[in-house]
Amino acid sequence: MREHIEGALKQATQAQDRRRMNTLRLIKATIKDRDTAAKTAGGEAVSDEKVLAILVTMIKQRLESAKHYESEDRPELVLEEIEEIEIIKSLLPHQLNDTEINNVCAEAIKQTDSHSLRDLGKCMQALKQRMSGQMDFGKAIQSVKRQLQ
Repeated sequence: MREHIEGALKQATQAQDRRRMNTLRLIKATIKDRDTAAKTAGGEAVSDEKVLAILVTMIKQRLESAKHYESEDRPELVLEEIEEIEIIKSLLPHQLNDTEINNVCAEAIKQTDSHSLRDLGKCMQALKQRMSGQMDFGKAIQSVKRQLQ
């Protein structure tokens, strides 16, 4: 992931794409901050899975900001947030659509031998281990609930 982000930053720099450069620099700085915090706590550098989680969190933050700016009637700021979301999404692996999410959830239910809503946590844990950064877990939890009922 880090090499992918670094390569994207080099391309943006060569193309003089300021929005993309600034967003990618912010991503790198966030990852570096998390690395420093982990090393200070005696751990290792942030793994690729955690980098994916950081990117997903950054998308959620920008969605919230865009909603806030929309309620404040600030369309130029909404547009900036949407552009940053698209840049961050371009770094993520292929995102599953609704049909693929339903299929992956059905597979996780079978693999974890789940039969009721009590097994929801077990299914979600299996999905997060296998599909981190590849799906919207809000949609996944709804699919698993529907299939277990």
